[in-house]
Amino acid sequence: MIMAVLNPYWGKDFFQFMLILGTRFLQWMSGQLPLEQMASDEVQLLVLIGVALSAALVGVFLVLKKMSMLANSLSHTILLGIVLTYLLMLAFSSSQKSGAALIDLKTLFIAALITGAITTFFTQFFTQVLKLQEDASIGLVFTSFFALGIVLVTLFTRNTHIGIEAVMGNVDGLHFDDLKMMFFIFVLNCVITLLFFKEFKITAFDRPLAQALGLFPAFFNYLLMIQVAATSIAAFRAVGVLLFLAFLVGPVLSARLLTDSLKKLLFIAGGIGALCALVGVALSRHLLTVYQMPLSTAGLVVVLIACAYILLLLVNPKRGLIPHYYKRKRWKKHSTQ
Repeated sequence: MIMAVLNPYWGKDFFQFMLILGTRFLQWMSGQLPLEQMASDEVQLLVLIGVALSAALVGVFLVLKKMSMLANSLSHTILLGIVLTYLLMLAFSSSQKSGAALIDLKTLFIAALITGAITTFFTQFFTQVLKLQEDASIGLVFTSFFALGIVLVTLFTRNTHIGIEAVMGNVDGLHFDDLKMMFFIFVLNCVITLLFFKEFKITAFDRPLAQALGLFPAFFNYLLMIQVAATSIAAFRAVGVLLFLAFLVGPVLSARLLTDSLKKLLFIAGGIGALCALVGVALSRHLLTVYQMPLSTAGLVVVLIACAYILLLLVNPKRGLIPHYYKRKRWKKHSTQ
């Protein structure tokens, strides 16, 4: 009963959710409803939209640079840095209460950046110094660091929230501070993208030209990896380390089916991710209300991202498989006449 009073979305289906959300949004815009009075579903929605938008800003360049697997490795190995930091905070803390109270997001953010830098360094070291293939280097670093993180989670954090939630995320545990951190990372990614848009574009499409212009492509690769690490730690509580790659790559691949313009690609990829987040949160509430199915909200969003890609792959007028099939069928028919 308390939850029903505090959360206006409790017991509502999909369409009721959308109606209440629209009404409350108008109240926020008019100043009748303070931001501090956000319901849990609204915090979840805004954080997931922030994840989608931030991931799209870096994901576009990752896909164009063919660095998606390195980003995948980075998003997983960050778990090791988070767990090590958590254990250090636990060891040196004077309070031995629940682990969740010991976690400082700023400290975890720094740890994630350090882990991301170490991951990128070892990957480049194995590739350039030891002359391993890039995919082999990524696989070696990725599996080793991630496996070590899982082992540490299993051994030392069995009774805390950093266990399964570190891997899959838990949007039900989000609060207003997570939203502020996600907003900060989104603004940071926007600023970096605006400042270095031309440099990112040149290094993505023409690396020799970038080197000839003295742009140092390696620097922008490391900058992109730092953005991935920062976005990953901001999204950590919501989507964990496993689902984050879908936010990085899925909307971008869908957007590429619709446009060849880089600027449009950024906006469309962010729009697809944000729309999937909106529908995912509403659908999660609907399934819980109507069918008593407490499914993972972040998992539903990832499923919707996959469905959006499959749908566009099939019916997209430009590059869809079904329109392409009928075009070829009509062409064969006319050629035989």
